Amino acid sequence: MKTNIERKAIETIKTLSLEQINQAKSGHPGICLGAAPIIHTLFAHHLKVLPEKGGWFNRDRFVLSAGHGSALLYSMLHLIGFGVSVSDLQKFRQLGSITPGHPEYELTPGVEATTGPLGQGISMAVGMAIAEEFLAAKYNEKDVDVVNHYTYVLCGDGDLQEGVAQEAISLAGHLGLRKLIVLYDSNDVQLDTLTHKTTSENVKMKFEALNWHYELVEDGTDIESISNAIIKAQNVTDKPSIIEIKTVIGLGSSLAGTPKVHGSPLPSSEVENFRKNLGGKEFTVDTKVYEFYYNKITLRGRKEYENWQNKLSIYKLRYPEKYQEFLDIMENNIKVDLNVDKLNFDLNYSAATRVSSGIVLDYISTQHPTIIGGSADLSSSTKAKGADGDFSKENRTGRNINFGVREHAMAAICNGMALHGGVRAFCGGFLVFADYMKPAIRLSALMKLPVIFIFTHDSIAVGEDGPTHQPIEHLTMLRTIPNMTVIRPADANEVKSAWNYIINDHLNGPVCLILTRQDVPTLTKYNSKAVPLGAYTASPERERLDGIIIATGSELQLAMEAQKRLLKDGHDVRVVSMPSSNLFERQTYAYKEQLIPAYITKRLIVEMSEGSSLQKYAGSFGEVYSISGFGSSAPGRLLVSEYGYTVDKIVEAYKNLPNIEIHRYFDN
Repeated sequence: MKTNIERKAIETIKTLSLEQINQAKSGHPGICLGAAPIIHTLFAHHLKVLPEKGGWFNRDRFVLSAGHGSALLYSMLHLIGFGVSVSDLQKFRQLGSITPGHPEYELTPGVEATTGPLGQGISMAVGMAIAEEFLAAKYNEKDVDVVNHYTYVLCGDGDLQEGVAQEAISLAGHLGLRKLIVLYDSNDVQLDTLTHKTTSENVKMKFEALNWHYELVEDGTDIESISNAIIKAQNVTDKPSIIEIKTVIGLGSSLAGTPKVHGSPLPSSEVENFRKNLGGKEFTVDTKVYEFYYNKITLRGRKEYENWQNKLSIYKLRYPEKYQEFLDIMENNIKVDLNVDKLNFDLNYSAATRVSSGIVLDYISTQHPTIIGGSADLSSSTKAKGADGDFSKENRTGRNINFGVREHAMAAICNGMALHGGVRAFCGGFLVFADYMKPAIRLSALMKLPVIFIFTHDSIAVGEDGPTHQPIEHLTMLRTIPNMTVIRPADANEVKSAWNYIINDHLNGPVCLILTRQDVPTLTKYNSKAVPLGAYTASPERERLDGIIIATGSELQLAMEAQKRLLKDGHDVRVVSMPSSNLFERQTYAYKEQLIPAYITKRLIVEMSEGSSLQKYAGSFGEVYSISGFGSSAPGRLLVSEYGYTVDKIVEAYKNLPNIEIHRYFDN
């Protein structure tokens, strides 16, 4: 039963949430009023967290998938002591605050994931649950467990309508992720309309068909029933659980049960009534409420944390090697030396860069114990496959995830695994299908997660599959995402350099590794610094520099062959390989000027893609030799020729550049 102090605690959550929204004159009061008992029950009676040790590895994870309810979460985080002050609440949705309109990872203490785009949170939670199951199976021993926690989600009707959520829910049921518990705020209302006008699903039958355990709480204000349902879900041992909790959106307001209360502040008079009924001044909290949450959450969390520390001490004594590895994976402190014989690619080696990448990834998997991922039903094509068998109900230590044809969920799940920590997540697909993954890729960049996105079949050289499978605008799309690093290596040694950088140095943001379907020769010698620089001289000028050809990926071969032809015709050209314009932009001005001097105006950029993202390197008088339309269905070699990617055409394009002479300041 709900005690008096719990009633007051719930009303405090509601009132603080409404006051944030009305002070900002913006926000979503409906969920804050309807779902307050849900978040209270979970945090007060079940969630294993410790505010003073916010990043504690074995904590429970809570994801607010319905990110528009951020004021609800901030109120809760404030009350339990997670470093969100009253002043922070008063700055809700304001510039420079730690209480933004939707929760942001690493900005607000206690926020486990950036959410807001519906469906992403529940999908990331699936990734967290996969990481927990995998790490528990890999590191727990019969006599001591070091990974053992739940992943909880609060979602709404809109979340469950999203395609990415459908994909993730399906996979979670198939994998039997028993430590995943979804709390479904089922209020039958969404922004535009009542939900019966958009869906007629039987939630229970649907989730049970997807191998989920289902519980129903008919009264969303009954915290005892909510708590009992959570306990039942915790006791399920073979599948994830969803608890449908029937709530009233905007409960207690004049707009209760209507779409109008979803996303607009309540009249000030109504918020004042909530405060009047609660007592105290605006944005104040009864000390007894603080004490209640301290006794319920902090003391419980401290006990659990101390218990975990004791287990780690026992683990260290009994399993010292596994203990050290466990520390390393928790701190993302795994390094892999790629200078080994099996990864020596000499100049006689010729293969698609996807094949070379697969070879390097296979080796990395033997050295990195928790690199885990897979492809969207394309591992035989992408060569992006994990080690140790398939991750499944029967094999929790498998590091290959069969995502199925679920590209969007695949990307979001990898984000969730990265958020959980202790693993290095990767996924693979065709570059053209990055479109299916874009919202999750964007969130990955926003959160600066070290997810590895492997994209193959990178140009019109895909061939017969035609324009539906030939990426054109995709490199530009990916390169222009803030915090993203796109790497398109030219050959096996650039692939090796890329992986060396990705696995050992690049831990602050996602990477897109762009690879060919077609074979390419090995043109360069291995240089671990080649890719981190973003661009470098692949073939220098002979004597006096007349111009520069800059190429990315497989087009480096064309550029180097064109260089030879041009030299015979009296043009002394430098060939620059640019595997990553993103990384090149992070170099010093001096390095960039040394490589591509401003006084050299004859510059030709060669890429089988839409070229606007590389235009700046052409300068005022150069050209980006690129593709402006869609591809066609034909053999790849024929298409490459038909679209003008031949030595003759590259030479002609270079010769057609205007001769504009700009003297260096030190010239006489």
